[in-house]
Amino acid sequence: MSSRKKNLAVFCSGGGSNFKALHQHIQERNLPCQIVMCLSNNSQSGAMQFARENGIDAVHLSSKVVPEEAAFAQAMLSELEKRQVDLILLAGYMKRVPKAVVERYPKRILNIHPALLPKFGGEGMYGINVHRAVLEAKEKESGATVHFVDEHYDEGEIIIQGKVSIAPDETPESLASKVLEVEHRIYTEALVKVLEKMN
Repeated sequence: MSSRKKNLAVFCSGGGSNFKALHQHIQERNLPCQIVMCLSNNSQSGAMQFARENGIDAVHLSSKVVPEEAAFAQAMLSELEKRQVDLILLAGYMKRVPKAVVERYPKRILNIHPALLPKFGGEGMYGINVHRAVLEAKEKESGATVHFVDEHYDEGEIIIQGKVSIAPDETPESLASKVLEVEHRIYTEALVKVLEKMN
């Protein structure tokens, strides 16, 4: 395996707080990788703006622009191949990654989920919905999970988890902010683990 820095693509739909945390940790810890592309289905997302401000290619790709499924997957693959992307990190990306892309990057696509999988995963389980479901189930703890992406929602092999305890007066919003702190920490740890295996 060559010792060149690994090229990362980060997929985002919103403000990109995990993207920003990853970018910062990669710089601070001098990790053997670089974020070469931010891909978003939302041209107005904060993540795209952050990418542009930091000299990272910002690529807008949505099914509104490329409605045909196979063409969409091909456009995504072409952007990834053009930049020799080694790893894809989903950071609040609200769309399903096309099957052709998942097949091309086996154990090379990571996702972060704001709960302790396998609980509270699957379709519709994102953002505040997850934290609401956790509280309704009267769980004692929650947290975040980084896992590999396969063809099923939130079912890929788990790489790392981080836990938080749930206070008696917890609200979905307060739990969300606790879990986000864990996300920002463990996503980098998961990345380090995956990079070590690649070298």
